[in-house]
Amino acid sequence: MRLLVNIAVWFSLAACTAPSREFRGLPAQRITVEGSVFDVRVRGERAEAVRVNTQYAPRFGPIRGRAGRAMALVSGCEVKEVLGDQALALGVLDCD
Repeated sequence: MRLLVNIAVWFSLAACTAPSREFRGLPAQRITVEGSVFDVRVRGERAEAVRVNTQYAPRFGPIRGRAGRAMALVSGCEVKEVLGDQALALGVLDCD
């Protein structure tokens, strides 16, 4: 029984840093912004930032800004909008 619990916990934790369907298969660039660590993936005019470090009770407001800066640094584009939550943020890029 203990083995099953350990396996279930391991798989649930591994899923926390997995990319969404749209960004699956793309390489991630790990970047740190103000203490938040993100795996950032870019596809066309969209970017995804998955926060991979633990932080106590983060609010999305500060995380949104950090995720946006991480996306801008990785993509080299301006980030027009960031949506999501404390763990996974999606950004709309302006690469013109």
